[in-house]
Amino acid sequence: MRKIQRLAAVGAMAALATMVGACSSAQGPTTGSQASAPATEPAEQPSAEATAPTGTGVTTISQIFGPACSQVPTTGPGSAQGMVNDPVATAASHNPLLTTLTKAVTAANLGDTLNNATALTVFAPADPAFQALEAKSPGILTQLTTAPDVATPNSKLAKILTYHVVGQRYDAAGLVQAGTVETLEGGKVKIGGTAAAPTINGAPVLCGNIPTKNATVFVIGQVLSLPAS
Repeated sequence: MRKIQRLAAVGAMAALATMVGACSSAQGPTTGSQASAPATEPAEQPSAEATAPTGTGVTTISQIFGPACSQVPTTGPGSAQGMVNDPVATAASHNPLLTTLTKAVTAANLGDTLNNATALTVFAPADPAFQALEAKSPGILTQLTTAPDVATPNSKLAKILTYHVVGQRYDAAGLVQAGTVETLEGGKVKIGGTAAAPTINGAPVLCGNIPTKNATVFVIGQVLSLPAS
């Protein structure tokens, strides 16, 4: 798997790291407190400072944004504060939006690979995204997760999952400024929209700028399709 080469431009945002927490659908990425601080009341509109990319792509709990963030617990292991010190695969396993993704990562034997990485950006499809994929192609999830080579790096499932991972940390503003980022699978994804409402290959970000110990996570509303070979 290859790491991406492009760096996000240096901006004015504060830095940090953890998984999803409560926020309002109107909230954009905003500057805020350290990772150990509790989530703050979201601002109604992102400031100009909030839309500038950080140099590291690391975010704070107060910078989490998106319409689905309110579906996540505000306390306990599944909360932003509960996940701040967990590596990304472990953090995702506590997230009620990501139960199907967690099962897929386990089946593909990618948990340790993701947890041991130094810095990642993860586009994490929410459970409804996998349900939509299954509705479109009945039996596809069983087929992917039970394939004889499922636990190998070259399995179809492993390639799909690593297409959702970038080998560098980006915050929302950094992704939008980059425009296109290269994934660990080797293909590229196109970033659209704005820092307050980015899209990943056209898929909406449901909850973004989620910091974990080693990754910034964007929960998305679609399972990304592998690029044509």
